[in-house]
Amino acid sequence: MKKLALALVVTMASSLCAVAASDVTKSPPAAPYQQVSKLVKLPDFLPGMGQLFVDPATLPAGPFLAYDHDGKLVSTIYMLPIKDLNPDKRFDELAAPGGNVDHVDVYYNAGHPGVEEPHVHVVLWHVSAADEARVAK
Repeated sequence: MKKLALALVVTMASSLCAVAASDVTKSPPAAPYQQVSKLVKLPDFLPGMGQLFVDPATLPAGPFLAYDHDGKLVSTIYMLPIKDLNPDKRFDELAAPGGNVDHVDVYYNAGHPGVEEPHVHVVLWHVSAADEARVAK
């Protein structure tokens, strides 16, 4: 009987973990994520990126979760400071909370509210290149 109860608890716990992991696929994601436009002076929706959410404790690198106009997760973005791209610093195990990654873009950014210093955007796209248009405007 104890084994059956333990198996039931383990099954329920793993089911809850699976549900929690999928919570990021729809906007808004659960805490500790917060809408970036409520943290810094940025628009609610950034063309080319989408509506961004981040756990403030992970700044400046992130991950930032990016959603389209329908509230669907399209990408996970890391903003890695240029000054930290050196032999003394590593960015290991960059997670993709939204699951599968279709392709990756990497590009320079001179800085913006929230991440003022020059940095590199590492964009883990969860949608196809054709579907990136969902956040183009």
